[in-house]
Amino acid sequence: MADNSELTPILKWVGGKRQILDKILPFIPEHYSTYYEPFVGGGAVFFALHPKKAVLNDLNSELINVYIVIKTNAKLLIEELDKHSKQHSKEHFYYIRALDRNKTEYDKLSDVQKAARTIYLNKTCYNGLYRVNANGEFNTPFGKYKNPNILNEKCILAISKYLQEADIRIKCGDYRKILSSARKGAFVYFDPPYMPVSTTSNFTNYTASGFTIEQQVELKQTCDDLDRRGIKFLLSNANTAEIRRLYAGYRIKVIKAKRAINSVGNKRGVVEEVLVRNYD
Repeated sequence: MADNSELTPILKWVGGKRQILDKILPFIPEHYSTYYEPFVGGGAVFFALHPKKAVLNDLNSELINVYIVIKTNAKLLIEELDKHSKQHSKEHFYYIRALDRNKTEYDKLSDVQKAARTIYLNKTCYNGLYRVNANGEFNTPFGKYKNPNILNEKCILAISKYLQEADIRIKCGDYRKILSSARKGAFVYFDPPYMPVSTTSNFTNYTASGFTIEQQVELKQTCDDLDRRGIKFLLSNANTAEIRRLYAGYRIKVIKAKRAINSVGNKRGVVEEVLVRNYD
């Protein structure tokens, strides 16, 4: 297996759990057959657990393409990122960012080139914020970093080795369909786009469609279904009155988390989140 010390998220992602792993990991069941993460994002919990068998999913096709390319074409990806690293400048950033403005031209890019583009923009954009507009176009501005870590070769190779050697299925689609194959003994960790704590804090546009309150209700219904099927789940979300009411029938633990990404600098800091679970 891969060197576990190098199994860390390759991308910075809104709501990433790297800073609060010490609060989440104690609630993970000791034994489970298959690990499911339907909203994998940066995958901090997944990489910390490095399960032998897992199903990862996300609706963001660019994100999922990164994981697939790392698994299947790590060396070519490293070569592409090396090119970006050598050409990095504000002008290069905006040239690469603009590639998705022309769908015909963007579709000509290989999967490796698309993955390198996603990683490059993530490492060099403002605050590492993945954000798209209504047309699905990446629109985060340039980040003024002196030495951005565009190419982390050891991390990419470690992740690639792990994804190849373990039984890891990588999907891009409706999380409900992914979970239909889950069986008793599996464990599901949900880290969905959070319920906004205010009208100005909604960073759910990981995809152009966003994540609505109605979808939060659907997610709770999915949790109910898992519970009826005897499948353990743990869910992270914002500590709001709506979420506490929605999951009132389950065990709720309030934790403090440091928010690293916000459009307003002085609103970054400690916030409260909840961990919801259906087991002791």
